Amino acid sequence: MLSFTISGNYTDLYEITMGEVYFLENRKDHPASFDYFFRKIPNQGGYVVFAGLNELLQILEDLHFTAEDIAFLRKLNFHSSYIDYLENFKFRGSVYSVREGEIVFPDCPLLRVEGTQFETQLVETLLLNILNFESLIATKASRMRYVAGNRILSDFGLRRAHGPGGVLAARAAIVGGFDSTSNVYAAGLYGLEAAGTMAHSFVESYDSEIEAFRAFARSRPGQCIFLVDTYDTLQSGIPNAIIAAKEIEKQGYRAAGIRLDSGDLAYLAKAARKMLDEAGLSYMKIVASNKLDEWVIKSLLEQNAPIDIFGVGTRLVTGQPDAALDGVYKLSMAGDKPRLKLSENLEKVTLPGIKQVVRVIEKNGEFFGADAVILAGEEKASTIYHPFEPDKFFNIENFHQESLLQKVMENGKRLSAAPSLQDIAAYAQKRLALLPKEYKRFENPHIYKVGISKKLMDLKNNLRDQHKIVKK
Repeated sequence: MLSFTISGNYTDLYEITMGEVYFLENRKDHPASFDYFFRKIPNQGGYVVFAGLNELLQILEDLHFTAEDIAFLRKLNFHSSYIDYLENFKFRGSVYSVREGEIVFPDCPLLRVEGTQFETQLVETLLLNILNFESLIATKASRMRYVAGNRILSDFGLRRAHGPGGVLAARAAIVGGFDSTSNVYAAGLYGLEAAGTMAHSFVESYDSEIEAFRAFARSRPGQCIFLVDTYDTLQSGIPNAIIAAKEIEKQGYRAAGIRLDSGDLAYLAKAARKMLDEAGLSYMKIVASNKLDEWVIKSLLEQNAPIDIFGVGTRLVTGQPDAALDGVYKLSMAGDKPRLKLSENLEKVTLPGIKQVVRVIEKNGEFFGADAVILAGEEKASTIYHPFEPDKFFNIENFHQESLLQKVMENGKRLSAAPSLQDIAAYAQKRLALLPKEYKRFENPHIYKVGISKKLMDLKNNLRDQHKIVKK
């Protein structure tokens, strides 16, 4: 895990404040259930890659209040008996979730936490912090993978990341389809391939560019990638890289490539490829970096830029242009009764009760383009209704339906070993391949339908009518 402790105090104050009320009112052990879902797809895209689940489960297994946590909470004037209770707290709830790497859509419950009123409420902030961030970055990464094809993608974003979030960003990038990271800490933590080149300062620190390249080649003859844009890319950088590469070639080594970090990347990549090939260095790769994202990569490849490796930083690890995924965590059951939140904004009315999500599958195995949210007791749905416009409905009775929510944690312990990050990434790519292309396009992607069953719609309407205030 990260270098700081993720413990009971890794939360918002109001979670602990509400917990005190539940404790003092003898409600802390009442059963409750919360759903995690999001309402809007980032990047004006057509899907989200669900990420962060296995990090979350690892944290929940050991979630407790440390001695330092307790000492700080005592300063906040909580009731002494409540503090005594927190000292012995351990998460003992159950978690149901879609698989990490699943392709998911708005308004579908992606994860459910069941347990006591206290513990299910306490984990809200922690859960949102991890799932929202990693899913945002994994989705951004998957869009880059989609346009990059089989070219190498490397995370270069730690220096521009939001503090230690750069570690989770490196992990999420792999889930989304990246190959490697420059983040040494994340590479060691998650077993990733570490990748990197050199900085402009390295070149500047020598009296000449060729001297810098030769020094680097002496140290790392079989792994050197020369940064060629410190002074003049075409007149100096590439010619000097060729000289250095030819020199180590005589020693039996092959330079790995060059990196372009500024200028017209398409034009420079074409010129560089020509110069390298004419020098007999066709094996050297071209790495491009500098303000890359899926749109820039798409443009470069449409211009037939011969780029082999893309190093992506700021716009990956910060999730640009969206600052966050708007995932929420809403109460669906309390005290064995279904609950819902009402709102004048119909899109913010929540779905009550314990639910399952089923994916509608075509005969060829592809996603049909619809998910159904049903009550847990229903085996499948015959008709799905628009969550906010009940006059819109669609019959799915003759389609195969795949249940997505599975129990992954019981009594605070995960039910199976954590999959490797590489397995999660492979699953994400497998599932993305089943999503028709119209949902993956960047401009005006097709809208994936999410509907609810008749029984769930009736439960929602009945609860709404019970709580609705009649205006005079």
